[in-house]
Amino acid sequence: MELPGQDRIARQRRVGMALLVMVGAILILTLLWPWRRQDASLQSGITDGPEIALDPAQASRFVRLSIDCVGRPFPNKPGLILDGADTLRLPQDLTPAFYGCFDWHSAVHGHWAMVRVLSRLPGLPEDQAMRAKLDAHLTADNLRRELAYLQAERNKTFERPYGWGWLLRLSAELHGWNDPDARRWETAVRPVAELISAQTIDYLPRLSAPIRAGTHDNTAFAMVHMLDYARALGDTRLEETVVSRARELYGKDQDCPVAYEPSGEDFISPCLVEADLMRRVLDQASFRTWLSSFLPPVGSTKFAPLLSPVEVRDRQDPRIGHLIGLGLQRAWSLRGIAASLPPNDPRVDLYRKLARLHAHGAMQQMFDSGYGGEHWLASFAIYLTTGVGIGP
Repeated sequence: MELPGQDRIARQRRVGMALLVMVGAILILTLLWPWRRQDASLQSGITDGPEIALDPAQASRFVRLSIDCVGRPFPNKPGLILDGADTLRLPQDLTPAFYGCFDWHSAVHGHWAMVRVLSRLPGLPEDQAMRAKLDAHLTADNLRRELAYLQAERNKTFERPYGWGWLLRLSAELHGWNDPDARRWETAVRPVAELISAQTIDYLPRLSAPIRAGTHDNTAFAMVHMLDYARALGDTRLEETVVSRARELYGKDQDCPVAYEPSGEDFISPCLVEADLMRRVLDQASFRTWLSSFLPPVGSTKFAPLLSPVEVRDRQDPRIGHLIGLGLQRAWSLRGIAASLPPNDPRVDLYRKLARLHAHGAMQQMFDSGYGGEHWLASFAIYLTTGVGIGP
């Protein structure tokens, strides 16, 4: 039984707690209201467009670029190391599956692009041409020679990590496609994928810090492909390696310098690709917390470079033209980040709108880039428009 004085004290405590809750709610609303108004203002100032998806006409246009380049040996930029006169040979002799498209990695993702389109949009006029190219290139003999080339000591770092990631992406795409031809092609590619998986398991623990470049050396970009492959194939050792290394290399990152992006020849956003990786590694709640510390607030000047498409002053220059691909990569990363946040997160709508903005900007420029851009931009466009890493 409470005494009168105790009853009065209890009532006072309840009133005090209610007042504290009310004051806290007012403070939160006071803090959020300007941010939400600022977010609404930002969104109203961004030119929006429809979501870009791959329709048959677009798909035909993209895959014709891949069909044209996978068997085109010149021009070519080989990434080989010469340790004797006998190692100076034509690319189609050294790597008979992946010798076209200007360089090895572009040839690999040119094949991936055809597989992706064949499995997602069957019945295109280019179907038979794509199957003929894949049949000619992804043979057991060709891939045995690719394997021997990669196993040579002088080629230990060949295409590491960018080409490694794309080869694993190709293998995962073949694995997920229920098609008799795909089974044969996957069987041919598998030994190379298994070698790269083993090399990755050896390499990542020896990497003391990630490579944060906006070009081929970027560690996070390759790890995205590697992780998706590991999960698709059930490669648990590779998955465990990539996940643990991602946590160690990126888990404590804060205040990514978005204001420094892009460098003049980037086709990868170092900040957004890291977030694209970490959304695959962390659960939703942990990712949301990590992202809030990692990317600057959308209304800040530090975030401003992501609010508009990057200027490309010379589309025909094969390195300056990288910036066209940056727009595509920004778009798919922003879309994936938005899909990994809770639906009620205030950043979701803005990120999706920005993804459409960057996608439209890049799409309008990619067919004016000459062979220096077209040999690889089709793959990036297909990656974006088929929603890789988002849903099935």
